[in-house]
Amino acid sequence: MAAEERSTLLDALAAAGIDPSRMMPGTGCCSITETVELTAHAVKHGCAGVLMLPPFYYKKVSEEGLYRYFSEVVQRVGDTRLKIYLYHIPPVAIIGVTPKLVERLLKAYPNAIAGMKDSSGDWNNTKTFLDAFSRSGFDVFVGSESFLLANMRNGGVGTISATANVNPAAIHKLYADATAGVEGPPSRKATARLDLEGLQARLNVVREVFSSTRFPSMIAALKQAIAIYGNDLEWTRLRPPLVELTPEQAELLAAELKAIGFAMPLETKK
Repeated sequence: MAAEERSTLLDALAAAGIDPSRMMPGTGCCSITETVELTAHAVKHGCAGVLMLPPFYYKKVSEEGLYRYFSEVVQRVGDTRLKIYLYHIPPVAIIGVTPKLVERLLKAYPNAIAGMKDSSGDWNNTKTFLDAFSRSGFDVFVGSESFLLANMRNGGVGTISATANVNPAAIHKLYADATAGVEGPPSRKATARLDLEGLQARLNVVREVFSSTRFPSMIAALKQAIAIYGNDLEWTRLRPPLVELTPEQAELLAAELKAIGFAMPLETKK
């Protein structure tokens, strides 16, 4: 999405009554100017925070370069309400966020650097950030709900997941149950632990279907699922370079979702 499209979309969501304090729009761009404009726009709307990719065009940039980038964004926005969540997704951006970078940013901007989303797909990497920063109020989200329970048990705060677009209730239930904790005798705690493990296992099954390499992309599979359950083929459209599922792939996805008993209730508010 272009920067202008992102700004317009945020305006439309706010105008439609969606509470900005529940939003964390993505504002990270290769251009520091666009990043600052989008971030300032989100802050003015009163968004809870912004999810910020590192500048990803140039590869093998130094930690000093990344520090200067985020530092300049904070200074140019110049608003005490700013809350930045760093977006670590090396499979896509290549450029990543390191513990040393986080340490430097937290020391310089403890109020502006609020947390991160780790989409590395490597639990050991997430655990490194949790061990180093979670106790100091640095919020760590995982990029896949497959790590949600482990994240919550180790001081993390949740997940920001693509599959939450089609499986939100089940993901939220695990989050809510893990957050609530369990009181009572050991037998009850053991039962609750099994319940949490079962919820996590169920999430993993759904995630595996949508992330299958038999489909051109997870985004294409997710949109195809909405088209299937909403009976609306318009949802299958994607912007290039992403491509939709073939008819054969769509049939395979529908069959696999049916086989695991997946349901996606769709409600229309009048």
